Amino acid sequence: MSPRTVVRPVVAAAVADRLLRHTAPGVPQVRRTLDWAGPVGRELPDERAVQAACGLMHIHGRATGGPAPLAVDYASVVAGVLAAQGATAAGIGRARGLDLREVRTSVAQGALLAVGQYLAAATAREADGPPSTAGPEPCAGGLATLETADGARVELETLDPSAWREFWARLGVPPALAGRGWLPFQQRFATAVCPLPGELRAAARRRTLPDLRAAAYDTGVSLLTLGADPAPAVHPEPWRLTPAPAVRPGHRPPAPAATPIPRRRTSGSAHPAPDVPVPPLPLAGLRVVESTRRVQGPLAGHVLGMLGAEVIRIEPPGGDPMRWLPPLAGDTSARFTALNAGKRVVEADLTTARGRETVRALAAEADAFVHNWAPGKAARLGLDACDLLSDRPALVYAWASGFGDTLGGRPPLGTDYLAQVHSGLAAAVRPADEPPAPSLMTLTDVLGGLVCAQGVLAALAHRTRTGRGGRVDSSLVSAAALIPRPAHRVRWTALDRPVRTADGHLYLGPKARAHPEAVHRLLGRAEGSALTTDEWTHRLAEAGLTATPVHTDLAALADDPAFKAAVAPPDPLIGHARPHAPWEFA
Repeated sequence: MSPRTVVRPVVAAAVADRLLRHTAPGVPQVRRTLDWAGPVGRELPDERAVQAACGLMHIHGRATGGPAPLAVDYASVVAGVLAAQGATAAGIGRARGLDLREVRTSVAQGALLAVGQYLAAATAREADGPPSTAGPEPCAGGLATLETADGARVELETLDPSAWREFWARLGVPPALAGRGWLPFQQRFATAVCPLPGELRAAARRRTLPDLRAAAYDTGVSLLTLGADPAPAVHPEPWRLTPAPAVRPGHRPPAPAATPIPRRRTSGSAHPAPDVPVPPLPLAGLRVVESTRRVQGPLAGHVLGMLGAEVIRIEPPGGDPMRWLPPLAGDTSARFTALNAGKRVVEADLTTARGRETVRALAAEADAFVHNWAPGKAARLGLDACDLLSDRPALVYAWASGFGDTLGGRPPLGTDYLAQVHSGLAAAVRPADEPPAPSLMTLTDVLGGLVCAQGVLAALAHRTRTGRGGRVDSSLVSAAALIPRPAHRVRWTALDRPVRTADGHLYLGPKARAHPEAVHRLLGRAEGSALTTDEWTHRLAEAGLTATPVHTDLAALADDPAFKAAVAPPDPLIGHARPHAPWEFA
């Protein structure tokens, strides 16, 4: 029996079940199929095999010198959210008259979606040129976490170079030296590595935690201390839906879209034959307007677009500055297009009355409005839920924040790494023999965007029954709380980490990890690093054991025939590889 059918991905299934219970009742049900490998042509028997094959171990381990597993079932949680999204969207489609009865997804497709920006950067092609150079190689000591003289571990965050320079000045660091650390600090979101100058780390070690807290407070830099407890500090619901007031008498609820629902063809599907028509996408004919930046908000819109919605993106005059961050695919940032390709753009200056009126006009004709503005900005602009729902009671208004209301009215910057710290995830993603530190892979940004999208779908499902829109609040912290973790940090043996071979790394399968004596007998016959990955895989197979090669080259992953049905290659329209949409509807 194939390993992918032996053990069901129970974590993914449990997450999907939980989210669907939290979604509006009464939505037509569809069959869900959720497995490990999906369209990936490789045997992937568990979470760790998926992490190894799909690049998660590579990206997470970049900052510490080599591939390393995440000590949580991250890919499974992502897949669980995707399964809930597919089921909810299909239910919405059925309520709108579409004949959708089944949705399929997999843990591998969840993992590939999570690494989509890194895959884009690794395969980006300049206009009329060869692939751009990939990001930095793994770099030991490349975490952003700092240690203090009294043994505390802290994580900083600021998006302001002046605040960064002033913070280090308070610690006695010259401006030029502090400036050398700014670029790697900001680029860690894109590269998953942060090689700060050693002098900055040394300056932090000479000061106590109170010293660093005072410097952060005085300069407006956010600072959180890392603890060893992996349990979430708070347990918010994934999202909070506040329905709009009852529809006024005589006001008609939104009818199914009058625009024709286009027939779609699935590109790269593992199951339908090429060019065989498949059912239309469930959100076809719906419109989403977004005013978002960075990862969390744009990913929410990207997901809704992959489900068929028209997405209109509001950007400042001249365009979002993220469009020109290297590496470029054609003339646009690969990381930007990974989240925003296919969206229609409307430029509006929200500091002006005309710009704000543009937003109101777009929202008045939309089914959903999504933003991830800083706390309080929507109210200051007069673009809060109450403002837009008064003109369009059927609108779904979604705010994707960093911390929601878990840290009061003045939370720190709502970015990925601080959310990992506050939620306990920074302790959970590493084993007990490593100090707690956030993964520099943007775990909560990705998961937060997916949870926001599922909140929008839940509100749209509620609207199909009531005709009422509403407000959806989600956050990075509420998304992180979805990830199950043990009461104490896990302890690993050597076999829980990738095994080095002559030409790469291999991750042992569940049976091999459960029978270390068999592996040690094999290791006793030959030094692990003396054999190639293929040779080791063959030897293990002869002993009835499985193992998964660890992908440490994302460009090679995109060219791997096993991923042909799951990853689209660069083309003239989009100059980088990207995962296909992670659902198949039937």
